[in-house]
Amino acid sequence: MKDKQARRAAMERRWELRSCGRHGHLTYAPDESGLASRLRADSAQGEAWRCLRCGDYALGPATASGPADDAPVPLRGKALRDAFIIRLLAIERLLRGVFLIAAAYVVWRFVGAKDSVQRVFDKDLPAVRDLSRRTGIDFADAAPTRLLQRALDAGHSTLVLLAAGVLAYGLLEILEAYGLWIMKRWGEYVAVVGTAVFLPLEIYELTEKVSALKIVAFLINLAAVAWLIWSKHLFGVRGGRAAFEKERESTSLLEVERTAAQV
Repeated sequence: MKDKQARRAAMERRWELRSCGRHGHLTYAPDESGLASRLRADSAQGEAWRCLRCGDYALGPATASGPADDAPVPLRGKALRDAFIIRLLAIERLLRGVFLIAAAYVVWRFVGAKDSVQRVFDKDLPAVRDLSRRTGIDFADAAPTRLLQRALDAGHSTLVLLAAGVLAYGLLEILEAYGLWIMKRWGEYVAVVGTAVFLPLEIYELTEKVSALKIVAFLINLAAVAWLIWSKHLFGVRGGRAAFEKERESTSLLEVERTAAQV
């Protein structure tokens, strides 16, 4: 048990050190003298302050100062690892949103070009049917031909609504990506609701035709919804927002030192 906890602590420390390596140490000099003395040290090179993220001492004056209650609360340990996962989700949502917006543009362009496409279809289809008779291959009933025919059969208003719906979905994905990337709680709610709404549609598509890509996409979305709700205490789960804030504050180095100073 102790070995497992030590490995977990070592892993979490690597995340913290990696973050400090990219962004620099985050030091803070609280106005409370007793607390400040626990974070400050003197060395042959001068004063040093403990980093609120990784806990190591960094030479030089603190990067910020003020009341302890105003000190920043950097992500540490599990929260820092979770932030990496959330930003991976944000990138995936961004790519999906860009793809959907591009798809909406293609549908919109198709609406304007529908008449010309219909003329080409009407002109060439008889030749395709003649070729089918000669070769014995039914090109007219091929999947791409049937898909194009269904699109041509759709009314103008239907295609416009389709383009608008795909565009709205793409913009929702972009909003999810932005909210997740900046680590806002509303972004997590938008991601959960926006993803969960389409899970029944994904299940229906799987009943129509199963493919490895559909299964993987469904499992990723299902896991993302469950993980966000559980780990971020959304919708009141596991104590809700209050429990989430308490969990985050419990990892704060400043809070740990303040508690130790009061003992």
